[in-house]
Amino acid sequence: MTPEQLRSLYGAPSPAAAAKVITTLDHHCRAFIENSTFLVMATSNGQTLDVSPKGDPAGFVTVESDTTLLIPDRPGNNRIDGLMNILANPQVALIFLIPTVGETLRVNGRAEILDDPAICAQFQVNGRSPKTVTRVTAEKVLTHCGKAPIRAGLWKPENWPDERPVATLSDMIRDHAAGEAEVVDDATMQANYQKTLY
Repeated sequence: MTPEQLRSLYGAPSPAAAAKVITTLDHHCRAFIENSTFLVMATSNGQTLDVSPKGDPAGFVTVESDTTLLIPDRPGNNRIDGLMNILANPQVALIFLIPTVGETLRVNGRAEILDDPAICAQFQVNGRSPKTVTRVTAEKVLTHCGKAPIRAGLWKPENWPDERPVATLSDMIRDHAAGEAEVVDDATMQANYQKTLY
């Protein structure tokens, strides 16, 4: 399929949709980021793609200036796929979510990894600073309509499953690792969550 064929299939965007892209973090963007508790970061090393979730209490991402924001990297599984990708290719894409808000905020830009102790200390929780902070310089900023979350019933408790509908993470990892690594049981994994959140 060609770009022309695809455009003919969907038609032109509305004038508002075409005009809503900005390059700075205005007061609306700042308010959205300050109230967001969860974002997803897409990165690429130029050949493959990765998407990483980031979450913390509202305000965990700091708007540093009209064009830059800072994202702390909290303890995880140490794969650091996204950080490695940024070293190879600084282009990133972010999508911010706020619980109960259908709309989302998208920020595309260039990232750099900072390990300056003074900057990392700004994001200290329970006496622990992140090892790195990612600075993103915005190049494209836009709000996104709430149709997908509405269709998904994302923020409607009556649409949430009564019980977990999938296997536990420890069971999934055990099957995926196929005996190549020791996997802790779910109770231990849940306890580790509480010990290693920060």
